[in-house]
Formats: sequence, structure tokens, C-alpha cells
Amino acid sequence: MRQDRIVEVRRARPSDAAKIAAVHVASWQAGYRGLIPQDYLDGLDPARWTARRIQRLEHIDWSREGCFVIADDAGELSGFTHIGPTRDDDTDISIIGEVYAIYLAPPAWGKGLGRGLMAAGLAQLASCGYSEATLWVLSSNERARRFYQAAGFGPDGAIKVDDSRGFPLHEVRYRRRLP
Repeated sequence: MRQDRIVEVRRARPSDAAKIAAVHVASWQAGYRGLIPQDYLDGLDPARWTARRIQRLEHIDWSREGCFVIADDAGELSGFTHIGPTRDDDTDISIIGEVYAIYLAPPAWGKGLGRGLMAAGLAQLASCGYSEATLWVLSSNERARRFYQAAGFGPDGAIKVDDSRGFPLHEVRYRRRLP
């Protein structure tokens, strides 16, 4: 039986930006292979994402824009989650938080770090007063959907198509109550 690994979970700092970008890109390239166009995945460059992350982390308003929580395993950034108030117009911002993103470096997959990181993110949302959490998942991403279901999430009936990258991403919204 696998054990959840405990690592330091903390708020991200601007000095974490390059590592967050590298984890994000590596996770997309491995996790979305066969689900989105390969040429898009091949063109992802952590260096282009780093400047945006630095800017965000230097100027983030934690109370309104959420926060990045990272899993730091002996100085090695293994993953991150970005959480905050819901961005959906059909939900109540005063009671519903959102998991905007959760990504692990591929070598960290299957070791319990994702469960620990998700638990820390949900605990942070609950401590901010939210009673529910939502997230959006690519409808064809069975691995992610199983992970979210194991974390207590389930589809709530909402769907959307994100065309912002030049190709359609069909997504399903998941929801769960917070403790």
C-alpha cells in the first residue's frame, strides 16, 4: 500500500517561478500527450512561462487572486497547486473556491505527493471560509479524472470548450464539499 509522502508545503515565492514553470511544462508534455496537439506540447518553453510567474508571484493579492502552494521535497520543487476564489459566473464566489491548477513533475507521479498537495490546497481553501471547491478537467484526461474522484470530486454537470490555444479543449467541472 502506498503512503502519502509528507513534504514541506508552503506558499510559493518569486524565487520558485522557474521551477514552477519547469514542472508545469513537463507535466503538460507528459500528461497531455495524445490528448492535445503534439506540436503545441513540443513548443512549450518554461523560460517563456517563468517571467509571467515571477510577475504574478511578486504582485499577487493573496486574498483576491488565490495562492500558489508548492510541494518542496528537500529543495526540489515536486509540484504546485494554484487555488483561489471561483472564476465561474454561475457559482457563488463567497462560498466556492477553485483549484485552478495542480501539477506534479512526472517523476513524482504515483508517490502520494499529489494527494498531499491536494489536501493542503483544499485545507487552505477551507481556512479561507469556502465550503465547496471546484476545478476544471480535460474531459479526455482519464488519469486526472481518477485522481480528482479519489480526492472526493465529481462532475457537477457543467462543461465548456476552451479555444484560447487555437484548438478546442473540452472540459468538465468537478465539485466537492470542503470539511
